[in-house]
Order: sequence, then C-alpha cells, then structure tokens
Amino acid sequence: MPGCDFTRRDLLRWTGVAAAAAALASASPARAATRETGSTAVLAIVLELVTLTEDRAVITWYTGQEGTDDGLGRMAPASADGQVRYGTHPSRLNHVAGGVSSRTPYHHVELTGLEPGRTYYYEARSNGRLAAPTPFTLIAGNAVGTSDYGAGTNGPFSFTTPQPPPGRFLFSIVLCNDLHLGETVAGLVGGQPQYPGISQVPGLPPYPEVMLESLIEDVARHDPAYLLAAGDISAEAVPADLGRAGHFLRRFGRYREDWFVTRGNHDRAHTGDPYAACRAGRWQGNDCFHDAYFPGDEPTYFSTDLSGLHVIGLDTYDKPGGGGDAGALSPEQLSWFRADLAGHRDQPTLVFGHHPLVVEESAFPTSPSNALDAAQAASILDTYARTPGVFLHHAGHTHRNHRTVSPAAPAVTMQEVAAVKEYPGGFSVLRLHTEGFALNFYKARGEQARAWSERSRQEILGYWPQFAFGNTVADRNTVVRHDLSGLHRPRRPRPAT
Repeated sequence: MPGCDFTRRDLLRWTGVAAAAAALASASPARAATRETGSTAVLAIVLELVTLTEDRAVITWYTGQEGTDDGLGRMAPASADGQVRYGTHPSRLNHVAGGVSSRTPYHHVELTGLEPGRTYYYEARSNGRLAAPTPFTLIAGNAVGTSDYGAGTNGPFSFTTPQPPPGRFLFSIVLCNDLHLGETVAGLVGGQPQYPGISQVPGLPPYPEVMLESLIEDVARHDPAYLLAAGDISAEAVPADLGRAGHFLRRFGRYREDWFVTRGNHDRAHTGDPYAACRAGRWQGNDCFHDAYFPGDEPTYFSTDLSGLHVIGLDTYDKPGGGGDAGALSPEQLSWFRADLAGHRDQPTLVFGHHPLVVEESAFPTSPSNALDAAQAASILDTYARTPGVFLHHAGHTHRNHRTVSPAAPAVTMQEVAAVKEYPGGFSVLRLHTEGFALNFYKARGEQARAWSERSRQEILGYWPQFAFGNTVADRNTVVRHDLSGLHRPRRPRPAT
C-alpha cells in the first residue's frame, strides 16, 4: 500500500512513515480513548462528509466504548442512536436527519432536500455527544466540510452545495474498481510487521463479497444505466474468484451490455495448479481472467458506444510481470488505442482502466508501481490534448479517492476511485447532463459492509483514511462543464435484478 502491490523497492520508503505513524499514534481518537480505562461512555468519532451533491449530503461516523481496544487500535464498537442537526446558520440547526439504522456503531446519515449553491452548517451526535472529525495529521485536508469553519472543534461544520451539472440529465454510470474477490487479509504492506493485516470477524462472510453485494444493492438507488469495473476483479485470478465476482455483477444486468470490466495487475496470468485449466497466457502462465471475461480470441481491451458515449476499456497490465511493477499497454494495444481515439476525436469519450496515468499528492510514499508506465502516460496525455471528446479517465489501483487535472490535458478529469473491498468502501456515480457531468462517491450502506469498512479503516495503524478517503470533498465530489450534447438517454431498460 498504497496501491495493489508493494515491492521490496518500497520498503525503505515506508520506514519514515512507520516512524511518523508511531509518533502520531497518540493523536488518534481511538487510541486516545483507550488511555482512560474504566469509563463506560460511548464516544462518537471519525466524522466524515462523504458525498455532496446539489441537493443531498451523506455523513458518516463511528461510536465506540471509551476505554476499550478491539485489538486493532480502535475502541470496541458500541451501538448508539445517531442524528445530524443542520441548517443555514450555525446558531439555527433547525433540521434533523436520522441514519439508515436507528442504533448502530456505524452511522450513515443522508441529508436530502438541500438547495443548490447554499451554505449549510451541521453537527452529528450520538447519545447526546458530538462526533469528532477524522483527524488529518499527515496531510493538509478537510474530512468534514468545504470550508474550515469549525476546524479544531466538534462542530458545527459547514459545506456549500454545488450547482447541478448544466443542461438536461441524460443517464448515470457506476464507476468502481478493486473488488479483490478471494482476498482474506487487507492492508498488508510488504510483510512489514509494524503494519499488521486485518481479517474479517470470524463467522462472517468474506469481506470482498460483503462489499460487492452491498454495492450491487446500493447502486439500485441511483438507477444507473451502466457499470464499469476498472480492474482487480479478483485477488489472484483464481477461476472460482473470477466466477464469483461475475455472479454478483450479473445481478446488475447483462455483461458487455450493461456492465463491463477491465484487467488489473491482480488479474494477470498466473502459474500453478489452480490455473492449469485456463488458456496459455500471452506473456506468461495461464490466463484465467481472459477466459472468464474475454472468451475466444478477442483482446482483453475494447471500445463500445453506450447511448452515444464512446467508452474505452484498457488492459493496463498487458505485459509480463509479477504485478508489483508499473502498468503498461502492449505496443499493439497502444497503437489500437491511439487509432480508436483518432477515429472518435470529437465524440464524448470516457476511458477506464486499472492503473492511473499519474499519482499525485499522496500522504504516503509512492513508486512507479502505483501508475502506468511514465512514458506511456505522457504519450496518452499528449493524445488526450488533441482529442476534444475525451472528458474523463477513471482508474483504480491506488485504492483512494483523488481527482487530478494535468496541465498536459486540462480538459480531462482523471479520477482515482477508492476500492470497493475496504475503507472507505464504495463506488462513484457519474451523472451525465447535456452540458456537463457530476461525479460523486458513495460509501456502502449495508450494515455488514459498514462494519467492515470501519474495521478496515485501521489499515496502516489507523492512518489509511489520510490516503484513501480523499484530502478534500472535491476529491470525492466534483461538477465539470463539458459539451455532452451528443449523448442520448438509453433506449432500452436494464433488466430488473
């Protein structure tokens, strides 16, 4: 971490982070609570403003038993009531919203009926106690608002709703990545003992399945037309895990019509008995991902048109290797990609693939393995600058929410989306209008999914949120003006799930 694989070259880079994490451990609200033993109070902590649209906001937090430690460095979960009080003036919080569960340690509250372009103030309470924000000690950022109002306190905090995307609404697309079906331990960092991995609570279903099942149920609330999953569908490309992922995704609709996948480095061809029945890989071993999602002789990359939108799915590990190096397209794929972009120069185009083109503003050390090959990425950005139709490049791999706009291609939003399989655990909804788009991140809502998300928050000694959540609200929620008038609403309904 960060990213899906960690190499020996990264180990020394993490030495400083380990020391910083140890020095800052006393600042963690969960660890601070454990210093006061014998208390029976329930504390509300790690308040976060997750989603912000023109008319709604999603706010989450956790309640734990003061003076306890669940073995992961956080307070043991304690069920409590939860409500958010909000209004348009900090001294008049005259609206109240409750959560999806009346009593829970895993609070998830949605504020609805907000007005675009309006500033709101809010505070969250459980058992009458104010919820403290997620602390950012390694980065400059804000987990709870679009301004610094209330900074250093437990609220009220403030946010200003954006204006909706301009033009007429057309349709929505779910963007997700890093499902990692088959994984059993989250947060391992190169075997370093100071970063212990986190497993599911014994007796509960595997966490990748819990999170993917919640995603499929949650996205129905947004009535999306399509779903794009940008790689690492599996933990290590075992056929049963690839098949299990497809089992969940088929509940969304029809493969290659309603939902699409691309390969991540974890989905690469492998060697060994579990893979022996799969086709020979182009670069190495046996390629079970190819068999599962691209049968026959077709390549593992593609383009298609969806309601006027040109969608390009890249295989960013179209190369030999063990998964812990930079991603890359094969020469054949790169040539195809350039030709495809040239052939759709002015058509609204979305590109998705596992490795980001660039990785910037990380709280943790990064290396070339976190992104696409640098020379290829520079070449692609140069091509984007000459392709007016491209407006969004969606990637995973880093397991974080982060928005980047490169001066080399300023009209293209490059969006990394946090992993489905661990904290913050969710997906982004892309809402397309005739004159622009909105992109909003949503955490999983299911009770077991919320429980796992908070459990896996403790990756990297509890400092994982400072990398994965997004430094600012804009890293999770953004509105961009772009001419999308060539799109049209889907002409056929997606089958009921």
